[in-house]
Amino acid sequence: MTASISRRALTLVSLASALLITSAWAQETPVRVGSKIDTEGALLGNIIVQVLEAHGIKTENKVRLGNTKIVRSALVAGEIDIYPEYTGNGAFFFSDEKNPAWRNAQAGFDLVNKLDSETNKITWLAAAPANNTWAIAIRKDVANTNKLKTLADLGRWLSSGGKFKLAASAEFIERSDALPAFQTAYGFKLSQDQLLTLAGGDTSVTIKAAAENTSGVNAAMAYGTDGPVAALGLVILDDPKGIQPVYAPAPIIRASVLAKNPKIKDILAPVFKTLDGPTLQSLNAKIALEGQDAKKVAADYLKAKGLLKS
Repeated sequence: MTASISRRALTLVSLASALLITSAWAQETPVRVGSKIDTEGALLGNIIVQVLEAHGIKTENKVRLGNTKIVRSALVAGEIDIYPEYTGNGAFFFSDEKNPAWRNAQAGFDLVNKLDSETNKITWLAAAPANNTWAIAIRKDVANTNKLKTLADLGRWLSSGGKFKLAASAEFIERSDALPAFQTAYGFKLSQDQLLTLAGGDTSVTIKAAAENTSGVNAAMAYGTDGPVAALGLVILDDPKGIQPVYAPAPIIRASVLAKNPKIKDILAPVFKTLDGPTLQSLNAKIALEGQDAKKVAADYLKAKGLLKS
């Protein structure tokens, strides 16, 4: 009886020790936070870093790591632990572009979370109520002169010889769910001399190229939450066929890291809940137009919302 009690006591001590070691590991091992290289990537990445740090979770800042392929590969390979991604990219990640679920915010979130969890042990945390979908923006003067309001209008104008040149990233030009999807749906095909391919995925660069008519550019790859579009004299062409999926931004994290730091889910959820479309447009504009540092913009916003102690 005494020996049995001793063994039980020893087992409890061992379990307690293991829990303490696990807890200590979680506190001492920094969570590696990555992000894409564009404006919003830097903003959201810095928001995640600052919120985690404010709640006592050490981080390693790997914000602005690269384009979607680079950051995604780093997460899957375990080289980073968390980064902000977009639900609609699940269609591309899992070669499932024709699934109608991607065009519904909740259905798309549920599907990508399920697929990533099963395939890669990656968990999607609560998404922001915004849609940062890919779009094509064109100079307002060109749009007004040629009565261009939609991508269907653009297709008709191009077929009649409209003078058009698009600044975009290689990713936007090449990915099947981006420019090729627009071209197929709206009946146009851009030639190489109608494209200016720019490194990275920073739409502030593509929008600026169109605004300044760089190398004859009069249109740009843009995102739904881009702040500089209207300010720089461009308009986003409507997508009446709903070709693009819903791209709601959400933190995604390796399941093993979340298991060691479970409070990450609860501390990021209320923060991302505040990031609707107009809010992201405003914050992105501070970085892209006013030249403010993404780290400062993130900190100012969190403090103003009472989500970060001053």
